[in-house]
Amino acid sequence: MDLRETFATNLRRLRNARGWSQDELALEAEISRSYLSQLEKGVYYVSIKVIGRLADKLDVEPDEFLRRAAKRGRAK
Repeated sequence: MDLRETFATNLRRLRNARGWSQDELALEAEISRSYLSQLEKGVYYVSIKVIGRLADKLDVEPDEFLRRAAKRGRAK
């Protein structure tokens, strides 16, 4: 999974955990719902500025968007 897909997955997960619709988050972050939808699909790359807005509104650290899921079944 590339970073754009990782970002998209985490954005969707964090928004859903907050219980917000795309419309609600887009309004709060001052971006269009269409743009947010495209970010969640991994279509567009996101700017640092928008990452900051989204992190503020979702009450997370910006790096949370780029954390990759731990691989399952991996020996340590």
